[in-house]
Amino acid sequence: MLTSLSRLSVALLLIGLSHSADAAQTLIKAGHVINVVTGKILDDQWIKVENGVIISVTADKPKVDKDAKTVDLSNQYVMPGLMDMHTHVVRGLSKNFFDGYFQSPHRAVIGGVVNAKKTLMAGVTTIRNVGASDFQDVALRNAINAGEVPGPRMAVSGPALGITGGHCDSNSLNHGFKEKSGGVADGPWAVRQKIRENVKYQVDLIKFCATGGVFSKGTKVGQRQYTMEEMKAIVDEAHTHGRHVAAHAHGTEGIAYAIEAGVDSIEHASFLTKETIALAKQHGTVLSMDIYNTEYTLAEGAKNGVPQENIDKEKQVGTKQRESFSMAVKAGVNIVMGTDAGIYPHGDNAKQLSRMVKFGMTPLQALQSATINSAKLLSWQDKVGVIKAGFYADIIATSDNPLQDVSVLEQVSFVMKGGTIYKQQ
Repeated sequence: MLTSLSRLSVALLLIGLSHSADAAQTLIKAGHVINVVTGKILDDQWIKVENGVIISVTADKPKVDKDAKTVDLSNQYVMPGLMDMHTHVVRGLSKNFFDGYFQSPHRAVIGGVVNAKKTLMAGVTTIRNVGASDFQDVALRNAINAGEVPGPRMAVSGPALGITGGHCDSNSLNHGFKEKSGGVADGPWAVRQKIRENVKYQVDLIKFCATGGVFSKGTKVGQRQYTMEEMKAIVDEAHTHGRHVAAHAHGTEGIAYAIEAGVDSIEHASFLTKETIALAKQHGTVLSMDIYNTEYTLAEGAKNGVPQENIDKEKQVGTKQRESFSMAVKAGVNIVMGTDAGIYPHGDNAKQLSRMVKFGMTPLQALQSATINSAKLLSWQDKVGVIKAGFYADIIATSDNPLQDVSVLEQVSFVMKGGTIYKQQ
């Protein structure tokens, strides 16, 4: 559990997140409002929005100012904005796997601005960005909060922690280049120092690599990285500073170590077993499993210069990860939508939802993974994730009912974030 400092940090962050809200009143005439907690649909509702916050949701038309704007969504299904808990929006716009070596790192920030807008326009109003060099995601988050550029609410990790030569390190060049990622730290005191540095530069969460990964050179995708002593130091230091911890973990041993160490979420969670699933339930650990991007990687990876080593590892992971996902759903583990967007095009985030249904969830469970479950993981459950008085006016709409066909969320017709309308068709 997080400390009172965590709650204070969240409160201060949410105050900043309301920065760009429209001051004028907006009245939304909603044909069908989906309660993502119960799955019930309320027909013919009026949603009153002021200063970026939902004031009321009522069957009777409320009183509003003369200059209030009215939005007609009377033939639409209205619901809270989607939330994606595993993204990489800060990166260059080129599809080529190695272009980051040849472009200025500032191109990644420019790419982040473009990708953030695409994400928002797709109806994803909140994201976690889990891994960015040089605190580029902190800069993007701050620019969005200040209303300088459009984008979703962001919780950001800055540089992800990893062992020397591990998945969170940079390993493509030979030793003469002295290549090293900014989050590399070995040993309990080194990881604590790195976390303190990340906190100094205003990250919202800590991300570390507990196992090897698909898109790194020379790492075995399932092999554990970091000792239990190091993982416990990471979690203790992060929680001391009121930050959640997300652990990249594909392999069974690394998943178990990270859960035992007390992480808040496991990212990818490819090689689950009955034992690690039971462990996750026991500890209340959240799973974020990117079961869509296998399709994109295998179809497009080679065209984009992804080395065969990495494609082979994706083949190793993909089927097993989906089997693990189905096991976790059946067991009732808390799962959030985490897509790994950036591996595939930003704006396609909602494609994950139909795969979640295909591999075991109901449409309502999939929608909950991208709303109330994600809000709880962020400790923002009192401000985002539902359409309710007192919550931020992060609202999307579709022409058809996503509780019957969740794929309709891949084409949203309306996007409002913090009371500001970004899309209306």
